[in-house]
Amino acid sequence: MRYAVLLAALTWPGLALLGAGLAPATIGSRIDAAVAGLALGIGAPIAALLPILIGLVIVVSFTGSGGQVGQAAGTVIRFGVLGVTRWAPLVAAAAAVWVIGVRRGSARAAPN
Repeated sequence: MRYAVLLAALTWPGLALLGAGLAPATIGSRIDAAVAGLALGIGAPIAALLPILIGLVIVVSFTGSGGQVGQAAGTVIRFGVLGVTRWAPLVAAAAAVWVIGVRRGSARAAPN
């Protein structure tokens, strides 16, 4: 269980960078917001999986033998792809909530 929490914690940097990169596009027109939401929905699984793989390679290379790195990375990629297919509706809903939240937050912060 603690490994799952560690791997989940490794996803936040990639997701934060993706969200920060797409936030300016969300504030534009509705089409820009829809494209940013689509990009977040597609890019979020990749942005979450990449830091996990980097962290996994570092941890396994220090704790195990070199041959275990490829096996561990393959397992994480396989479970990542399975997880993405299972959680796709939730990722789409989260992307929509993110777009709506950024647009409403920017409307409140804008001076009159």
